[in-house]
Amino acid sequence: MAIGLLGKKIGMTEIFDKLGRCVPATVLEVGPCHVRAIKTKEKDGYSAVQIGFGEKTRGSLRKPVEGQFKKVNIEPRRFLREIRTEQIEGLTVGQELKVDLFRARDFVDISGQTVGRGFQGVVKRHRFKGGPRSHGASMNGRKPGSIGSNTYPGHTLRGLRMAGHMGTNLVTQQNIRILDIIPEENLMVVKGSVVGHENGLLVIRNARKRTDPNRKWEILEALPEEEVKHVAAKVEKKDTPAGKAKAATEKKPAQEKKAKK
Repeated sequence: MAIGLLGKKIGMTEIFDKLGRCVPATVLEVGPCHVRAIKTKEKDGYSAVQIGFGEKTRGSLRKPVEGQFKKVNIEPRRFLREIRTEQIEGLTVGQELKVDLFRARDFVDISGQTVGRGFQGVVKRHRFKGGPRSHGASMNGRKPGSIGSNTYPGHTLRGLRMAGHMGTNLVTQQNIRILDIIPEENLMVVKGSVVGHENGLLVIRNARKRTDPNRKWEILEALPEEEVKHVAAKVEKKDTPAGKAKAATEKKPAQEKKAKK
């Protein structure tokens, strides 16, 4: 099924591949998720699947929300998200979706919220250079400089980069490779780092730019130098047109020497 799932970030680790290289990896807990609603174009105007993730007690819910879960006969979920997808055939309300929908070596897009940094200045927030620290201006090292003219326009322009709150932005990382799937523990191991803090909510979807489910993405292992030379020697055989032309050019100087003698 080409749909997404919800999960959370467990932490980072490192693994070793077949060539003995150390690869940084992130462990995610993905699912199990339950289908709470299915949106169709005929009824809702768009096609999507609403899924829930995380446990939550019934006493902490409002009565209308608790009734929605009770209607579809599933336990209350902490997070609810809609994932747009055209492939809704075979899905039913209340169905359980697990991490085994994905396979190792597939590519996924992961969306999450960046870590909050609080109130920050322009040097850290926007990577400003800052002012000079010499010639009597030692207090201007991290100041933003001028924020507008007095006469025209007489006010600060909209959108000017200034100090303020940093972080907690919604970010999507594309084309992240899945290294391993552990369905018994609902774990997914992906290559590299993933946005957000530990236990932060993540939305994992199939990679939009690599959506062919039949295509296999294999890691090509590099050949040793001896094998590379061996392969190159096979290509330059004299049976090929290039090999025959090379052999003809080598014979001409030898024939010219015989004629001179």
